[in-house]
Amino acid sequence: MAFIYFTFFFILAGASFALMWVNIRSITYLMDNPPPQQRHPEAPLPGEEVMYVDLEREKLEKLMDV
Repeated sequence: MAFIYFTFFFILAGASFALMWVNIRSITYLMDNPPPQQRHPEAPLPGEEVMYVDLEREKLEKLMDV
C-alpha cells in the first residue's frame, strides 16, 4: 500500500513541477517578446490633422460674450 501511495505522490509531484516549469518559461518568453500592439481603428495616422476643442479661458469667454 505504501508503494502505491508513494508512486502516485511522485507522479503528482512531478506533474506539478512540470506544469510550474512550463508556466514560468511561457511567462518569461512573453515578457521578453511582447505581442505587437494593434492600433485602434479610429486612431489618427502619423501626420494626420486631428479636430479638437480648445478650452482655453480666453476663447471660452469670447464664445460666451457672443
